[in-house]
Amino acid sequence: MPTKTPPAKSISLSISDRLAARIADGDLMAGDRLPSEAELALQFDCSRATVREALKRLAAKNLIRTARGHSGGAFVADLTYAAALDSHVATSMLLLSMNAVDFQTAAEARFALERACVDLAVAQHDRADLRALKDAINRLASRCTDEAFCAADVAFHRALVDAGHNPVLSYQLAGAVEAMQPLMNMITYADRDRETIIRLYRRIAGALQARDAGEVRHVLDELEALMIALFQRGQARRARR
Repeated sequence: MPTKTPPAKSISLSISDRLAARIADGDLMAGDRLPSEAELALQFDCSRATVREALKRLAAKNLIRTARGHSGGAFVADLTYAAALDSHVATSMLLLSMNAVDFQTAAEARFALERACVDLAVAQHDRADLRALKDAINRLASRCTDEAFCAADVAFHRALVDAGHNPVLSYQLAGAVEAMQPLMNMITYADRDRETIIRLYRRIAGALQARDAGEVRHVLDELEALMIALFQRGQARRARR
């Protein structure tokens, strides 16, 4: 049976993700020149047109800039915070999509990072942060689609992290929350109970408002245990089939 050739679009996306990961990891630094289209085509065993599409994706994310002429080519751009954030999230998604990290390891890392933000969030949050948390909870409590529920779920955790008003922590957590949280929801979807999640989130919002860091961490511990238990339940069910 002949092997199907992956579509050029998926190949170009894979190439752009891998190059973005190299930029995020510091393997390619601001100002570095990327290999030529011909060299990249040889490296990734694809056409120059596919490479060109991948480079366009990177340029659209402001990760590279291009220059014409004898000394031209594609160069790593001087990253803005927003562009670096997008690259970090893309790298985290790529890591998870390659199954390089198992579910429990991802869950442990994701909640450990979030707990690290609690003291700052408790000390430095303002009314806008509390409003963002409550708005996310209200969206979660509405009869929304699964996709909208996941988006509001991510928004809740981003609001909790951002309440610390520390851009370095927000950057570090962006990959954990925006890449790992949707993955956790997708994997545990069949066993997820919305009311339980909403109840726990309301406890977090209340504890943050009361400036009770211990209670926020305690609820995050409960959430981590719940996610891992749901994953294990799903794995056991699939093993019985």
